[in-house]
Amino acid sequence: MLLIIGFVIVIGAVVGGYAIPGGHLAVLFQPFEVMIIVGAAIGAFITANTKTILSGSGKAIGRILKGPKHNKDSYVELLSLLYQTFKLARSKGNLALEKHVENPEESDLFTQYPKVAADHHALTFLCDYLRLLTMGSDNPHELEALMDQDLEAHHHEEMAIADALRNMADGMPALGIVAAVLGVIHTMGSITEPPEILGHLIGAALVGTFMGILISYGFVGPMAQALNNIIDADGRYYHCIKAGILAHVSGHPPAISVEYARKVLSSDVRPTFYELEEAFENLAPIAA
Repeated sequence: MLLIIGFVIVIGAVVGGYAIPGGHLAVLFQPFEVMIIVGAAIGAFITANTKTILSGSGKAIGRILKGPKHNKDSYVELLSLLYQTFKLARSKGNLALEKHVENPEESDLFTQYPKVAADHHALTFLCDYLRLLTMGSDNPHELEALMDQDLEAHHHEEMAIADALRNMADGMPALGIVAAVLGVIHTMGSITEPPEILGHLIGAALVGTFMGILISYGFVGPMAQALNNIIDADGRYYHCIKAGILAHVSGHPPAISVEYARKVLSSDVRPTFYELEEAFENLAPIAA
């Protein structure tokens, strides 16, 4: 929704600022200039990127429209799951987690938390490291190093599409110049025409530069930055899991481990200590 609002403001400000003083809107309608700029940009985008990035680009647009996946309720659910997991491990031992992490879709622990279970990548990340605990890997420094490498690889993969969009935006002003130059070449072929016709042709040529800059800085560039922000926001989910597991491995009680996890969250999605306390009071017991 914010993306649409932003686009409407950009169009309204540019078109309104041009039309109100008396600018002729018809001059801005140059479909062939737009075809040169957008078509060449799409061609360059296809040339420069892998099949994985190209196939993920469409999903990225939907992701930008929807915004970050996780809100405060999502984090209350995640932290509740972590609390119950750590409580089970502390009372029964880490080995008690084995049956839950091996079949999370059938676990009476994970099925209580549908939002966590619906995020396949995050659930896999959580189960992978809980599985390491059941296998006896309980060195917090080694686990942290491994988690950092895992998260870095995941972040790099996620950012590839945002970087591709940003590169596309960076190239559009130059493609606008290409369209403008082609327009000038077309104008020079009509140099014997009357001034009013030449003026129209020159104006049409200059629209190419205008369109290239507008599409770049008004649309594609902001979309790349919006995707970047969403990736960073969604990445907090993984860092929350990481902080909780490392605190548990370091020997902290479940409530303290969850507090470590809560502290990595940004203020707009971070539940309060008392909200979590209330959520924990209503948790159903889990069989080992």
